[in-house]
Amino acid sequence: MERSSLSPALTVTTAFFILFQLSAAQTNTDYIKTSCLATQYPRLCYDSLSVYANKIQTSPRRLAATALAVAISSAKSTLTSMKGLAKTHGLKPREAAAMRDCLEEAADSVAELNKSMGEMGHAGGPDFQLHMSNIQTWVSAALTDEDTCLDGFAGKAMNGNLKITVRRHINKVAQLISNGLALVNKFASAHTPPST
Repeated sequence: MERSSLSPALTVTTAFFILFQLSAAQTNTDYIKTSCLATQYPRLCYDSLSVYANKIQTSPRRLAATALAVAISSAKSTLTSMKGLAKTHGLKPREAAAMRDCLEEAADSVAELNKSMGEMGHAGGPDFQLHMSNIQTWVSAALTDEDTCLDGFAGKAMNGNLKITVRRHINKVAQLISNGLALVNKFASAHTPPST
């Protein structure tokens, strides 16, 4: 008989726990959705970050760091794909040259994003603004690198499947980097002391 008297109490406790978890998860995803409105690509932002809602919770720091981590992952994957494309037989000399330049820019982008991520771990204390300035500079440089890669494929002489494939890969990375930069800027501005 005692067992049955515990069962309803356990059931009520379990139900409250489940409701609390669902409520927290909803709050976390709502936070991400609202934060992503500050980006240039809010849908991509939400889609790429909402899977990390339990990790991010409602922390601007974790949101910015996760956005950078997602951009790094995509940039590394794109770099690997680009290396494969560069080995394609039958590339025209101009295509081969554009691929070499693009690979260099993509590698630089990955390096700058990695430096940014490392700096996020140190962003705090009296040097907060210095760390954030470094991060903003490196993420901006990574975005410029991606744009520079695409410059090599400009013009009608570069039309074709290679240009389309490179543009698709680079555009996605650039959009993720742009979103990461927007969330880093939002995090930095929320911690900037007012001017006197």
